Amino acid sequence: MEMILTNIQEDARERFAAAVTAHRHAMYRAARVLLDSDADAEDAVSEATLRAWQAFGRLRDEKSLKGWLIKITVNCAYEHRRRGARVTYTDDLEPLAGGAEDRHDFTLWDAVCRLPEDYRVATVLYYYEDMTTAEIAKALGVREGTVRSRLSRARSRLRTLLEEE
Repeated sequence: MEMILTNIQEDARERFAAAVTAHRHAMYRAARVLLDSDADAEDAVSEATLRAWQAFGRLRDEKSLKGWLIKITVNCAYEHRRRGARVTYTDDLEPLAGGAEDRHDFTLWDAVCRLPEDYRVATVLYYYEDMTTAEIAKALGVREGTVRSRLSRARSRLRTLLEEE
């Protein structure tokens, strides 16, 4: 009997590890659009992974695993931001005047990053993570119509931002 339980636990561990591996980039992007630094996003993803593992046995439908992981990650990112984990990373500092600057062309990603948070999150989850509006609504705890509205407004703002540059 003990061997059967060990095999079941090992199977669950492998399924969880495979799921996190498959969706780790999506989890990171979801956290990164909400947080100010890569390190904070990595912390949020780590916390989300731990919480997801602790709750994995209660997951009813593994088909909704990606959305479930994203929702946990978004919640962890919001909590991380509320805690005020503010650290200035030297990578995030603006170059000094007169110094050798690393100039780059204004890209679509730069425009997405300039969107208001609500629009940015919806845009990243929809276009970069291929989540449906229903999945995004569930992950963010809002109505599906709200997600569609945010996406529409985001597209309008992106159009304006890209025309300006």
